[in-house]
Amino acid sequence: MDWIQQLLAPGNMALASTIILYSFVIAVGVFLGKIKIGGVSLGVTFVLFVGLVMGHLGYVVNGEVLHFIREFGLILFIFSIGLQVGPGFFSSFKKGGMLLNGLAMLVIVLNVAIVLAIFFIDGNTPITALVGVMSGAVTNTPGLGAAQQAILQVNPGAYSMSEEMAMGYAAAYPLGVIGIILSMFVIRAIFRVKMDREVKQIEDEIDSSQLKPHIVTFEVANSLIDGKNLVQLHDIISCNFVVSRLRDSSGNVIIPNSQTTVHIGDKLYIVMSAQDEDRFKAVIGPEIDMDWEATPSPVVSRRIVVTKSHYNGVALGSLRLRMGYKLNATRVNRAGVDLLASPSLRLQIGDRITVVGQEEDIKRLADKLGNSMKRLNEPNMITLFVGIFFGILVGSIPIAFPGVSVPMKLGLAGGPLVVAILLSRFGYKFKLVTYTSSASSLLMREIGICLFLASVGIASGAGFAKTVFNYTGMWWVIWGFIITVVPLLVAGCIARGVYKINLLTIMGLFGGSMTDPPALAYANNSTGNDAPAVAYSTVYPLTMFLRVVAAQVLVLCLA
Repeated sequence: MDWIQQLLAPGNMALASTIILYSFVIAVGVFLGKIKIGGVSLGVTFVLFVGLVMGHLGYVVNGEVLHFIREFGLILFIFSIGLQVGPGFFSSFKKGGMLLNGLAMLVIVLNVAIVLAIFFIDGNTPITALVGVMSGAVTNTPGLGAAQQAILQVNPGAYSMSEEMAMGYAAAYPLGVIGIILSMFVIRAIFRVKMDREVKQIEDEIDSSQLKPHIVTFEVANSLIDGKNLVQLHDIISCNFVVSRLRDSSGNVIIPNSQTTVHIGDKLYIVMSAQDEDRFKAVIGPEIDMDWEATPSPVVSRRIVVTKSHYNGVALGSLRLRMGYKLNATRVNRAGVDLLASPSLRLQIGDRITVVGQEEDIKRLADKLGNSMKRLNEPNMITLFVGIFFGILVGSIPIAFPGVSVPMKLGLAGGPLVVAILLSRFGYKFKLVTYTSSASSLLMREIGICLFLASVGIASGAGFAKTVFNYTGMWWVIWGFIITVVPLLVAGCIARGVYKINLLTIMGLFGGSMTDPPALAYANNSTGNDAPAVAYSTVYPLTMFLRVVAAQVLVLCLA
């Protein structure tokens, strides 16, 4: 049994012992992270705390091996985050998201301002420790990784500073999660918000929203449009819509084209925006209830999945579905969201197109577009490693700032993040398929963050207790709580008091501005609505980018 004791003994840096150590730290950390207290769990962040315990008990990893695993895990994590948020990054700056992103930026600016105030007023706490505390207070692991990378780029031997950041992060993180949720309660109490009213208001807004396709059947009753074709009908109504099917007075169901004429008594199955419904009633006639699927007809509705890379980025109108296949496309489902099938909509791998027509015509289109779930589940390894390659190149570009003695670099965190965001948005122009199934993306992200957190914990564990569980550590916890709560309360009061933003949206804003999934999970579970998730995803991309950059700038300017 001596071989088992030797394999598991603290201080053994053999490869087998290192793999066992990482496996144990990650497995136990993930298990403990699933435990909920008050409906909230710390998730994979518990891997960091298990790593700290093992490091404190004397378990170590070869320095070069640990450095490689930590940086490679960070790259996998940050690149998968970039691919996830990239498609919504640029659209988040549109009118609907400008206010929320502005408030999120206010939170970030206040976080940095408080850190600077503590640094200059206290005078005894190094900026490296405060950046770690800030990263933990705002629950932003990529920011911690970017700051550690930045300090090691400036001073390759500054491992003690890097470990100090990790200790500050671990000290501030638990109250960071609690502080975000506590801020939600405080805003609700200050403004005496009734949650059921807020939920109803959001539901009413969704019902009248034009973002989701709205499907209604109308009976033609207006004699002024009798004999008009669909081109003329588009000119009269002047909005975006698709006539999916038409049933004439004789009971025949057809797929109309641009020259199809409508007559009194015809039934039209129309996909449109919800807010345009009254306009259709005024022009066409009354809305009626009709079960089109139960109506005897050779016409059926099917969903086709785009899985051939050739059609990545191709405009829907260029497929000429009506002329080439005698089909109508009514909507496109992308990542669970239905979009109106407008001709200018550019397809992406993984899109699900709802088409109406005859079975044989639908089959021909399905063969053309791929419609293969097996192909969709295949990982796109070329895009992954091309992205990492260029991400490291971009991260290594020195960027000079006035007043900063050392040029800033985006590093192994910021570079892959920027490239992943750009690839996910514009990759189709270079024939790169950026689609990744949700399971694959989640697996890559979780493996990356677990490897990173385990490495940080093991490396920092030896001096953690001595550094944190004392007078200095107490102040780290207090400062972290202030960094968390004060900016959120300021932004929350402005959001509710000045702009009258719905509390559910504010809750999502809090979680997104702190890039904190546990807070989002709490908001979703406590409200029973996905409005917090919408706000979270609106501000998350820009917030993630700014958090990574801000942590590096603080370190490079003041370390």
